[in-house]
This record gives sequence, C-alpha cells and structure tokens, in this order.
Amino acid sequence: MLSILYIYTTAFSHMEHLLLLHGALGHPGYFDFIKEKFSGIYTLHTPVFEGHAGEPFTELSIGAYVAQINKYCMENDLDQVSIFGYSMGGYVGLCYAAQFPEKVTAIMTLATKLNWSPEIAAKEAGMLDPAVIKEKVPRFADYLHQLHGEDWEQLCSTVATLLSDLGAKPLLTGSEFGAIRAKAQLMVGDKDNMVSVEETFNAARQIKESSFAVLPATIHPFEKVNRPLVLKLMEDFFKV
Repeated sequence: MLSILYIYTTAFSHMEHLLLLHGALGHPGYFDFIKEKFSGIYTLHTPVFEGHAGEPFTELSIGAYVAQINKYCMENDLDQVSIFGYSMGGYVGLCYAAQFPEKVTAIMTLATKLNWSPEIAAKEAGMLDPAVIKEKVPRFADYLHQLHGEDWEQLCSTVATLLSDLGAKPLLTGSEFGAIRAKAQLMVGDKDNMVSVEETFNAARQIKESSFAVLPATIHPFEKVNRPLVLKLMEDFFKV
C-alpha cells in the first residue's frame, strides 16, 4: 500500500550494507555528511559511476551503470543491500532493484527524474552542451573540470547521449516498477525544477511496498538539501 508523507515515514529494519549512488556529473563526496552520520552503523559503499571523477569510460548508459553496480556487489560479496540514490543514482538503483529484486531490501531515492520522453530528454540534454556551459556559466565549467578532469566536456556530451537514449526508451515502466520487491521511498523537493511531485508520486504508487515524500523548500541540487531533514528521513526509513 502506498503511503503519502511529507516529513516522516514508516520505519524499516536495519540492513548491514548501504550503497550511496550519486547523480549524473556528480561524485560520492556529496555523501560525506551521510557517511559521517551512519559510519559504524552501516557498511557504507560509495561507488563512482564510470566517467565521473576521473574514472575511465567509453560509452555510458543506464544499463551499463546497472551492470557496474551488479559487478561491484558481486566483487564485494554483497548478497543483499539497501540503496540511497540521488537523481540519476536513484534511477540506476531502481533499475537494479527491478532486475535483481532478491538483492535489494530497501531503496530510497531523491530528486530522480522518472518521466522520460524524447522531448524531455532533448531539453535536459540541451543544457549539457560544453560550449554553452563554458560561455554561459564559466564557473560551473571550472567546477566540472576540477571534479572530472580534462575529460569533463566529453563526459557532458556522453551524458547528454545517455539522456537521449533514455528519452527514446525509458527503462522504468509499469512492469519494471512492479518487479521491485524492496521497500521503497521516493522523494522530491517541492521546488525542484527538473523533477515533478506528480511524476514521483505516480512512480511510487506502482511499487508494491512504497512511500512518497515531498521535502519542503528543496530544490534539485543535492548540495542545497536540508541535511538534518535528509538524515532524519533516512534514519526513519532504514531504521538506524
């Protein structure tokens, strides 16, 4: 049964391993405050998606990232995990939970775009043109260069292609949501200009055991989240 909430959620049993999955053009450093809170309570894992923070890459796709997470879990003998995924990390986590339902016990997402079409993808991909970024927002270009190295422009272009592919063929539809057996909580900020409350709610209601949360005064970038609120929501959901 889907439960709607705005601040708190129902509790969930403790799990030993917690994967923290970052977003597109992001990095695991976003999760330092989460690691500080939950270190010693969970075994925390912060894999870096290929192409990010200097990691090598050729072609990127959501499917390739799901395979990367599956490989990571196998190499680290993680038979079951809980997942917290931000933005693209949440999409990858949900795909992983749908493809390997026996391996994911709980998944929480924040600011994950779940409604994709060619038109939506074209709009989002258009904001990743390296030339436009350098011209219009040079400080962001410098930030991406510091974060991802000399290949940041290629990464932007490749992520744009990933989004176009996702728009043409979304990987999360009714059947995939229905395959998820993990406890789930899908969250979105009330001021997120990329992800709507409606699409998040519509996705949550298709997952068998799920809840839905709207975070007040919250925009899309993870750096701007209300950290105490996110930690409280995670604490309640994962039952730390």
